[in-house]
Amino acid sequence: MNKTLVVYFSASGTTRKIAEMIAEVGDFSLYEITPKELYTSDDLNWMNKKSRSSVEMSNKKIRPEITDTHIKEYDTIILGFPIWWYVAPTIVNTFLEKYDFSGKKIVLFATSGGSGFGNTVKELKPSAPGAEIVEGKLLNRANKQEIEKWVKSL
Repeated sequence: MNKTLVVYFSASGTTRKIAEMIAEVGDFSLYEITPKELYTSDDLNWMNKKSRSSVEMSNKKIRPEITDTHIKEYDTIILGFPIWWYVAPTIVNTFLEKYDFSGKKIVLFATSGGSGFGNTVKELKPSAPGAEIVEGKLLNRANKQEIEKWVKSL
């Protein structure tokens, strides 16, 4: 039996809404990647080169701390996040590096103000060796019907 977990990081709530719809449509479990230190609006100001998000994304070695979960019982992870600087935020790497995803399938979805996945899959693969990472879909402002269609295609 294929057990699926929807995992997401959402700094502003946009990705959360999509993740909740995916979990509801697929009757999947839902888990939020929660930073130990929550992001403020100042932290997310990408126009400020000294903001927390700008600093994290300019140094790909930074791994923001996160809270804990258990993912061993799941075969498939549907992993969602906002696109920052054409890739996933480094907190997604933190999540992937915290667990052994060997033999698991990770399907990505993202929200974005304008850019696509860019090098996201390439940059995430080293953080989850042994996992199959699949570029999924940008789900900006997706409605329930679009999400149902996408989930059925997985």
